[in-house]
Amino acid sequence: MTTHLVWFRNDLRIHDNLALAAACRHPNATVLALYIATPGQWHQHQMAPRQAAFIQGHLNSLQQALGERGIPLLVKTVDDFAASITVLREACETHRVDALFYNYQYEINERQRDAAVEKTLSNVMCQGFDDSVMLAPGSIMTGNHEMYKVFTPFKNAYLRRLREGLPECVRAPDVRPGGALREALTAVELNYPQQDFDHTLFAADEKNALNQLRQFCQQRVVNYDTDRDFPAIEGTSRLSACLAIGALSPRQCLHRLLKEHPQALEGENGAVWLSELIWREFYRHLMTYHPKLCRHRPFITWTDNVQWQSNPVMLRAWQQGETGFPVVDAAMQQLNHTGWMHNRLRMIVASFLVKDLLIDWREGERYFMSQLIDGDLAANNGGWQWAASTGTDAAPYFRIFNPTTQGERFDKKGEFIRHWLPALAEVPDSDIHEPWGWADKVGVKLDYPRPIVSHKEARLKTLAAYEAARKGEA
Repeated sequence: MTTHLVWFRNDLRIHDNLALAAACRHPNATVLALYIATPGQWHQHQMAPRQAAFIQGHLNSLQQALGERGIPLLVKTVDDFAASITVLREACETHRVDALFYNYQYEINERQRDAAVEKTLSNVMCQGFDDSVMLAPGSIMTGNHEMYKVFTPFKNAYLRRLREGLPECVRAPDVRPGGALREALTAVELNYPQQDFDHTLFAADEKNALNQLRQFCQQRVVNYDTDRDFPAIEGTSRLSACLAIGALSPRQCLHRLLKEHPQALEGENGAVWLSELIWREFYRHLMTYHPKLCRHRPFITWTDNVQWQSNPVMLRAWQQGETGFPVVDAAMQQLNHTGWMHNRLRMIVASFLVKDLLIDWREGERYFMSQLIDGDLAANNGGWQWAASTGTDAAPYFRIFNPTTQGERFDKKGEFIRHWLPALAEVPDSDIHEPWGWADKVGVKLDYPRPIVSHKEARLKTLAAYEAARKGEA
């Protein structure tokens, strides 16, 4: 009797799951599935309670889908990655497992854990797969066989590879020879703080995730390039949460997009959304080749010399959406209330924390991870380092977003701002981005803070701090 064990991690789906498909190819093998919860590790990584609730929901959906195919899902809880190695060894011994199948994770702690597992399971065949990416790290390299440091040439090389041949999607497994499981399933409950999420915004199971992907590609992706920057418009896919936990694969996104819009690879409808998927890949590839990014080190070395300002009061004002800059505060309210933030707003609030308040970007990176339902180390770190001008392909260090003009450009009439900041409901459109100027002029008292910093003065201070750091490197 041959027994295969599928180790689920951030790949909570049955469709287009490379490890699951490989484990099920043997027609007569007994296939088992295992998920190991590591709440202590999650706490160290600041995993958001909403993301924990999202994972729990998808685990229960996965358990049901696997059970219908005759595959039991075992769920174990240990504190951290080190203890998970013991659980795997014991599971393999108890069930006399011949082969272990899993999908790669690219963060350094996870890679070290997997190496230790393969060393420990010396009598078990271990097979890993590049499942969370369209193209594997190492497959898109410069002519000198180095990892790209700038996105655009990486993207161009990436698109060339996709035109040569698309990565395939694999089918969900058929029902195993023994048939569906007959015993009642016990609901999965994770031992980690949880916070409810809006099921109308984030697909709570795999079937709804696939429906959400299909609807987006059939409808909104056509206007994505024009709508995606305006937070008052429902112009984005909101699929990042499903991609973060592997309820969807990027290959499914690619194939659905090209089914609806075959010319996306040539720069037509859907090309901008495809570019965003490639950004996601870029950060994953980078993290594989530069493990220091997992340790919150800047990609550009000299930026570690920046003398950041330690100011808990201003940091808390930023976290709570009480800076006196409406677009920043509305964005932070959206994050705190939903566990998600519009991408354009992520750039604006990150720039504000780092370049208006001169607070270390790592403070923002940690806070985002503690709140985001779509928390993903590679994407979050990449975005924060881009905004802070410390990362690869970073904006020039002297580029600093003006939060007021950003608000005027992307939420001109203040629709998004008023939704999240009801205290500004009566402020006229023309004054919504600087409400205190209007309030003082007409003698109205606002239940809203005054700006905690002068952008003009802060900009000069930040430029000086970065310039001093850059010269210090030389």
